[in-house]
Amino acid sequence: MSEKKEPNILQGFKAFLMRGNVVDLAVAVVIGAAFTNIVSSVVKGIINPLVGAIGTTNLDNYKSCLSESCQGNQGIQLLWGSVLGATLTFVITAAVVYFLMVLPMSKYLARQEARKKAREGAHEVIEVTELEVLKEIRDALVAQRGNGHNEH
Repeated sequence: MSEKKEPNILQGFKAFLMRGNVVDLAVAVVIGAAFTNIVSSVVKGIINPLVGAIGTTNLDNYKSCLSESCQGNQGIQLLWGSVLGATLTFVITAAVVYFLMVLPMSKYLARQEARKKAREGAHEVIEVTELEVLKEIRDALVAQRGNGHNEH
């Protein structure tokens, strides 16, 4: 019995791996890891020195002490500089992802959709039968005759 289940399990696993979502997710993780290094470098190389103009060049050095003495690692310390650095990293990452990836892609997809609709609209053929054309001609002639009779 277990021999029959193994091929089915392996086939299901193979089908799972072959779906596009898994490959897309793997690519996203790899690009995200590389992108994290870029954003961290921006924070350490640009943001920290700008903040450092106020005091220290490393946000991690900003902290507050809740107890009376905070010598070294003694006492209760709030490391708000680390939180600020992580928050800046997140905001910068989100902004770059939105402005360099999401916004251009949504504009591109909107243009593609508009082009598709325009192409579909251009290909719409209005079929007019001979009978409909003859009816229009008849109606036009009747309208002309009717206008001519009213003038006399």
